[in-house]
Order: sequence, then structure tokens, then C-alpha cells
Amino acid sequence: MNSLANFLWVAYPWLAIVAFVLGMSWRWRTDQFGWTTHSTQIYESKLLRISSPLFHWGMMFVILGHVMGLAFPKSWTRAVGISDAAYHLIATIPGTIAGIAAVLGLVGLIYRRVRHRSVFLSTSKSDKVMYVLLALAILSGFIATVSTQVFGGPHGYDYRETISPWLRQLLIFNAHPEWMADVPWQFKVHVLSGFTLLAVWPFTRLVHVFSAPVGYTTRPYVVYRSRDTRTGPTRQHVAWEPVRSNKKQVHEPNDEGQWYGA
Repeated sequence: MNSLANFLWVAYPWLAIVAFVLGMSWRWRTDQFGWTTHSTQIYESKLLRISSPLFHWGMMFVILGHVMGLAFPKSWTRAVGISDAAYHLIATIPGTIAGIAAVLGLVGLIYRRVRHRSVFLSTSKSDKVMYVLLALAILSGFIATVSTQVFGGPHGYDYRETISPWLRQLLIFNAHPEWMADVPWQFKVHVLSGFTLLAVWPFTRLVHVFSAPVGYTTRPYVVYRSRDTRTGPTRQHVAWEPVRSNKKQVHEPNDEGQWYGA
């Protein structure tokens, strides 16, 4: 294998993983207040209400499909009685539907940011870079699935013979870059774009993926008090009040027969 192949399929993935791990640690230590989605819902909610669930639910099933395809060897699915043909259908049909949902949701989110000026002005440089890399990773994966799995013949391309074992061995420091030599270019672009997105992940709003709201189940209740005037008298708190003379003091003499203010 030449040096370029060693860099692309050994060094670059590991550099991306190291950047992800160190970056997440640095972000958590230095920017916990910025560990949010930076929501722009207050600027526009109609498109967001449609595109966001479509994108997030689509991505959940896409990620689940990646875990099943990359982490579980072919021998495992055969051992539980799932043939290669059945696995191909199980992976391709739901995966394509989930990919369509993720792509449509992402297009809607990007269109929303470009179309509405208030949302566009609140988009940071890191957001723009994130959207470009996220779109590249999702679109390349969708193109790879459609071109090689849907229209690639009855069995499609068997990535579990090349990409899956390459990744598993890479993660245990037993790299085999030669296994990626004959992989279709669509999958190669998808793999590289995926690791690039992983490298910049800690420096974008994508960190909110690791902030599951588990604390909601144990946090104390929030007590809301009505401001409706019909429920009782309200008092306006002001920082200062002007000094006014008491009419009773002005118009009535004191005990010595003198008038106040005289």
C-alpha cells in the first residue's frame, strides 16, 4: 500500500478520533454554558416544527443502521438465522426511508436558515462549516446507499466484507488499509466525510447530541404563580418612589398648634 492509502485509511481516521476525544474534553471543561443547540426557534418555528423532527428521527434510524452494519459481523447475523439476502433487504429498505427523511429534514433546516434573515444572521461561522460537512456526510451516504444497494443488483455491495472489518480492526489498532482498496468511491467519500465531521464535532453545536435531558426526571418542580389581576391584588415593585407630602400633615396643626412645613 502507498503512503496516501496509509494516510487515508489509517492515520486520518485516528487523527479524527483523537481530535474528537480531546475536543470534547476541552469543550466540556471550558464552555459548558455553550453546550447547547443554540436554538433559533424564537425567530421562526413553522419550518423548524416540520424539518427538525424529520431530520432527527431520520438520523436516529440511520445511526442505528450504521451500528448494526459496522459493529456486528456477518457471522453473527447468520448465527441467529438471518440470511445475507434477508439482511440486505432489512438494511436497505428501512435505511433508504430513513435516509430520505434525514435528507429532507436537512434540506428544510438549511432552507430555513437561508430564507429567513433573522435565522441567517444568528448563524455562526462554526454553524456554516458544520452544515457543509453534515450535508456532505449525509448526502454521500445516501448516494452510496441508493447507487450500490438499491440499484446495485439483487444483493448490492457487501460492505460487511470490507468496510466493517476494516473499521473494527482499526479501532483495536490492527489496521488493514488494503481492505479499502476496492471499496466503491461512494463509500470512500462517505467514510472520509464522516471522519471529517467527527473531527470538528466538538467545536460546533453538535455537542448537544451528548446532552440527554436525564435530569428532568429528578429535578424539583417549578412553581408558577399567576399574574392575573382577577386572582388577587398585585403590587408593582419599583426601584424608588417619589416623596409626596401627606395632605393630613399639611392641613392639620401639630400638638403645639403649629402647622407642618411652617
